[in-house]
Amino acid sequence: MAKHTLSVLVENHPGVLSRVSGLFSRRGFNIESLAVGITENPEISRMTIVVDGDDHTVEQVSKQLNKLIDVIKVKELDDAESVRRELALIKVTATASTRSEIVQLVEIFRAKIIDVSKNTLTIEISGDSEKVSALEDMLRQFGIKEIVRTGIIALERGNKVIKNNNGEE
Repeated sequence: MAKHTLSVLVENHPGVLSRVSGLFSRRGFNIESLAVGITENPEISRMTIVVDGDDHTVEQVSKQLNKLIDVIKVKELDDAESVRRELALIKVTATASTRSEIVQLVEIFRAKIIDVSKNTLTIEISGDSEKVSALEDMLRQFGIKEIVRTGIIALERGNKVIKNNNGEE
């Protein structure tokens, strides 16, 4: 099975996320990643949904999504024609003897230290999932206390804009 990224434009109303995620669970379809945020239009939200499945199953789910009343448009994003990013916050144990090594790792990954305490450093990293995972793996040796990852967000490259079913942007 392959990973598929769906960009779903929805009306910004209460309960929409529940209806969309419910559709996936009713079909026994696991959502690997789900990120939701408001768009340039405050009345519309964009859901970026990453799922594992074959082409036929993803096509069927897309058709079912399009039937939901609050869904404006569903588009599968092609890897080569979209930009994808993930954000993570990682709180790691830092002692006097390990702090400088952690700081060097953070610099190598072009991440940022956003909080410092006596015993911990909190790191912010954004990039593709592989980059985020690589830094996470490197930091494990120091002791990760907490981690949170946003899941993937994605947009089509260049001038392409996902339009609604009426052809409007």
